[in-house]
Amino acid sequence: MFIMSRLPLATMSCMGRRVKVMSLASKEFRLLVRTDHSDRTTNRTLAVTIPSPSLVNTSDNSKRLLLVPPPLNTPPVRPLTLAASLVSSLPSPLQPYLRLARLDKPIGSWLLFWPCGWSLCLATPAGQLPDLKLLAIFGVGAFVMRGAGCTINDMWDRDIDKAVERTRDRPITSGQVTMFDALVFLGGQLGLGLLILLELNWYSVLLGAASMGLVVTYPVMKRFTYYPQFVLGLAFNWGALLGWSALSGTCNWSVVLPLYAAGISWTMIYDTIYAHQDKYDDVIIGMKSTAIKFGDQTPVCLSCFATTMVSCLLYCGWTTGQTFPFYLSLLGVGGHLAHQIVTLDINNRDDCASKFVSNRWVGLGVFLGILAGTLVKEKEQEQVTEQVNLQDVVEGVARVVNMEEPS
Repeated sequence: MFIMSRLPLATMSCMGRRVKVMSLASKEFRLLVRTDHSDRTTNRTLAVTIPSPSLVNTSDNSKRLLLVPPPLNTPPVRPLTLAASLVSSLPSPLQPYLRLARLDKPIGSWLLFWPCGWSLCLATPAGQLPDLKLLAIFGVGAFVMRGAGCTINDMWDRDIDKAVERTRDRPITSGQVTMFDALVFLGGQLGLGLLILLELNWYSVLLGAASMGLVVTYPVMKRFTYYPQFVLGLAFNWGALLGWSALSGTCNWSVVLPLYAAGISWTMIYDTIYAHQDKYDDVIIGMKSTAIKFGDQTPVCLSCFATTMVSCLLYCGWTTGQTFPFYLSLLGVGGHLAHQIVTLDINNRDDCASKFVSNRWVGLGVFLGILAGTLVKEKEQEQVTEQVNLQDVVEGVARVVNMEEPS
């Protein structure tokens, strides 16, 4: 008996003809080896095309492979998170829209916010806390714009999501929200995002508006390239540029570009892990991702991205004069990333999901390191040039002369 679990079977050969089949990635099948004593030339046994020949190895030509479904097992029920419980407690008509914006899964908002926080803390003067108002603006903005990005993604992928087990229950795909309603909802999200953006200086407003092209086109990239995660990194880490400009009115490119590169490398790590959850269905429906491209070499590739991320952050710290708390935090972050990569099981959806979510601690670790490193910096001595009053100089000289005159 041989067991084949979640193989990306795209075709089946039956009686010498190739026919298309529905997605089998979400089902488990059992392969039984049985001796066929029939001498009929039109044998009805299904011959399955197996992508990994090492799974089934038989040298007896008289044996055939039979595809037999195993007994159905009820999947374990995952407990609701706090955010999911909150969404479920709200009025039913609101819930599809809140799930469309992924309010029940706030991890994406955190991943979008952290590069903004990094940049803002790096731009903060030595010995000071970051501007709390700007932190709040970026926090709310990440919350709103991540929801808008999810709405755009689901509108693009409404047909694709039907073929993927993890996404077939999303509001648009399941019919809970119509395309027109989603478009109106998206208009409200983008309008609110614009109001938040207008709280920043004009340099930052124009810089932030320039990212919309990436936000809109990212969902399409998986149809054309194996590196949609790179495009997501370009969009998700735009805050690495905005944080500095929001405080300083311009960008110090020698700092923000390496910080941007670090964020992109980080996105390549966590979103490749995320993409491994759907790789079986993606192969069947023809979608592309780094999970499919890297395959079994995923740990090696992720190690390269982790090295790039930490190296770029080290350079940013050196450029901005960071202190020992920052470098200690990078040591912890590097250890966390190494643990993720070494223990990652790319064929276990639950493990991929938990590793993906754990990246919120990576972002928090870098943020706290920059914040603490900035606080313990020596305050730069500001040289204040006093304005010289000519009248005071004349009066001072006159007093000196009068004191020297003989009485």
